[in-house]
Amino acid sequence: MRKALNTADQDMGRTESDSEKRACRIAIIEDDVHIGDIIEESLCREGYQTCRAYSGTEALYLLADEKAGKKPDLILLDLMLPGMTGEALLPRIQDIPVIVISAKVGVDDKVEALLGGAADYITKPFAIRELLARITVQLRRRNVSAGTAPGQSEQQNENPDENLNEKKLTAGDLALDLVLREVSSKKRLTGRLSSDGGGAADGAVSVRLTRTEFAIMRFLMQNAGQVFSKSAILDCISLDTPDCTDSSLKQHISNLRKKLQEIGEGDCIEAVWGIGFRLKL
Repeated sequence: MRKALNTADQDMGRTESDSEKRACRIAIIEDDVHIGDIIEESLCREGYQTCRAYSGTEALYLLADEKAGKKPDLILLDLMLPGMTGEALLPRIQDIPVIVISAKVGVDDKVEALLGGAADYITKPFAIRELLARITVQLRRRNVSAGTAPGQSEQQNENPDENLNEKKLTAGDLALDLVLREVSSKKRLTGRLSSDGGGAADGAVSVRLTRTEFAIMRFLMQNAGQVFSKSAILDCISLDTPDCTDSSLKQHISNLRKKLQEIGEGDCIEAVWGIGFRLKL
């Protein structure tokens, strides 16, 4: 069991800034002290905050204790815990993504955990690099679902400079109405005449988005300028649009591009050959 981790993979290249990661708190629920120590050391090296529990019962106290600070953003859960098992604890965890880390490799064990509320399942032994990647994906999903940028806390999201108090997300000339699911642009619409026929009309114009288009647009605006693969985009919008697939994503982006062109933004969703897509401001 003490060889359950591949420590050679601990030096994973960082994909998020230190300030973003410091906003994320991860609970490690693991009775094997050695494994827990290695996981905690790796997370702290990556810039995450951590807290520990060594049994299911202790984990319940940790999650219920307001004095322990804010609830964790993500939980790493072993199944074979003393006292209350991980399987018994899992249904009692609400509104927090859980990655199960277990020596149980059977398909039935994985299916039971995933249907019981786990967001992901990784078996021992595992590589730290893989665990860190799975953590990144789950935190992205949580933040996209909550309407915040990756690594951005709810308190930061209340900053009026982000325009989220007015239920809007902005990026460059674009503004996304998070209630009406409309995107608008401040750019001048070429060829559109004002009511008096005296030239192009100024001001923001908007267009309504479908649920999937809205999820894609919100994610790209929250991460403007960054390139994401199709699989990464699908991972991050899956909670909002579980019906979107790899084959349909390209069509949704094509439809979204046409709507952005209608409001004067041109082809601001750029296809980066061999990688994926990004929002180009």
